[in-house]
Amino acid sequence: MSNVRRNYIKPLTLKGFCDHLPEDMLFRNRVVDTIRSVYEWYGFLPIDTPTLEYLVTLLGTGGEETNKQIFRLESPEGEPVGLRFDLTVPFARILAQYKNELRLPFRRYHIGPVFRADKPGPNRFRQFTQFDIDIAGTESVVADAEIISAMCNVFRKLGLRRKEFEGVCDYQMLVNSRRLLDALLYACDVHDAEKKKHILSILDKRVKVGSDNVEKELGEGRVDQSGDVIRGAGQDARTIAKISEFCAIDESTRELSVRKYEACLPQNDLTKKALSEMRTLSDALDALGVSESEAPFLPSLSRGLDYYTGPIFEGVLSLPSDENSDIEEKSVAVVGGGRYDDLVDRFTEDSIPATGASIGLDRLLNNLKKMKALRLSGTTTKAIVITMKGVADVERIRLAKTLRDNGVAAEMYIGRSGVTMSEQMSYANERGVHIAVILGPDEVQNNTVSLKDLSAGKVSREGIADREEYRKHGKTGQTTVPQSQMLETITKMIGGE
Repeated sequence: MSNVRRNYIKPLTLKGFCDHLPEDMLFRNRVVDTIRSVYEWYGFLPIDTPTLEYLVTLLGTGGEETNKQIFRLESPEGEPVGLRFDLTVPFARILAQYKNELRLPFRRYHIGPVFRADKPGPNRFRQFTQFDIDIAGTESVVADAEIISAMCNVFRKLGLRRKEFEGVCDYQMLVNSRRLLDALLYACDVHDAEKKKHILSILDKRVKVGSDNVEKELGEGRVDQSGDVIRGAGQDARTIAKISEFCAIDESTRELSVRKYEACLPQNDLTKKALSEMRTLSDALDALGVSESEAPFLPSLSRGLDYYTGPIFEGVLSLPSDENSDIEEKSVAVVGGGRYDDLVDRFTEDSIPATGASIGLDRLLNNLKKMKALRLSGTTTKAIVITMKGVADVERIRLAKTLRDNGVAAEMYIGRSGVTMSEQMSYANERGVHIAVILGPDEVQNNTVSLKDLSAGKVSREGIADREEYRKHGKTGQTTVPQSQMLETITKMIGGE
């Protein structure tokens, strides 16, 4: 044996990036398939774009803060390029570039990684996956309602509960309008673009930091819990009171909310258009069966990106209180979106209005696990062939092939030679396999198989401390059948999986 010491490279994941091992990927794929099925149910079509775009395509679209977060690179030809920071800007480019190939209105869905050179932290990565839907080529607010409805259906299909049926609501699609907020700021004589952006960013934190802290930030500013000074927007008491009154509107129905908005705002063309949009949106949501508890209007919602022009929305999940120590309930945003009628104008003189929403897949997955909305499985295998000593390899190979040929996801245990039945069973249980197909010399001779429902056995042994009683329950869910009845029996054991 050589005594030469090699200089090994320490295996590390790049800061702000994340690996996904099999159990995570299986859960991820299940959620993605569920979301995709809903998107296609609504008529959305798949597209894909490169992760790299020309830098000029990306700059200026999301605002100055987003510009700072772009990963900037150089192509082999020396051209400035950047990693995409979302999937919306590349979609705007596609609409302009392929306007003769894409018939409007056009519905698309797109899943892919996006990148932001942000400071990494817990559940905050520099690469993460978004799963978008968009409708382009129509100014109709019905399109915005379709986006909201589709997202609510995604939440339902993922096993989350809505208030009308179980007395609780695990999710909400919060809705507002940038046009409505523009009408509010116009009424407050706030016209400077930077000042407006600052105020909107403050309002967007209202649910998180509370109305008192928002009022302080609208004025002279405040000091947060960590001791950091948060710069204020410098508004006078009258303006702060007017904005606070508007943002405090919290009615039981969308229709009542719009009435309160109308009473709060001056009657001008900007206000009339904003209110008309919100009324149309409310009617469309009603017609689509999206309840008041699923998609309430929230007047402080403003969203961060600069390109929104009309209705905006944010999908939030309510985590159980035991996940948040002494906090009774906490909302976590997993969906963001809105109308962006002017974004395509950067690429073409043809106006192409559009609206859409994006699911932050990584954040959604993390919180679905906390909420236990979907049962996790560590394998794609439904049945595993396990053999006793004295059974030839060819027997288990044939059995595994028979299962696969008949639509059962199957594997055969292929480990080290001489491994015991107990070790093989332990492997199957650890992986979360449902059915063990056991083949011993007697089964080979009699042309039978022993089938064990591992899920049933696990449930029957829960809470048993006595060793003898535990062993007795080890036979629960086990039966021996002729090989001709194997497939029918396995199908019944697996049930609706």
